[in-house]
Amino acid sequence: MAKATTGAKTGAGKSGPAAFVRQVRQEVSKVTWPSRKETTVASIMVFAMVFLAAIFFFFVDQGLAIAVRFILGLGG
Repeated sequence: MAKATTGAKTGAGKSGPAAFVRQVRQEVSKVTWPSRKETTVASIMVFAMVFLAAIFFFFVDQGLAIAVRFILGLGG
């Protein structure tokens, strides 16, 4: 019987902790980090959207509560 070949070994998983840390540092250096202004604008937008969503769901919840009270009030 012939052995099944899995392809060439890449050495992945065979390196030690020092090589892992080196690889992590190389990958982190490739990241394009946002500027302080970009981070601030994005944070403000997130807070604004959370505030708008909270207002929306508050009114939806109040509307549903009124509808449920109306429906249950008809039966009693």
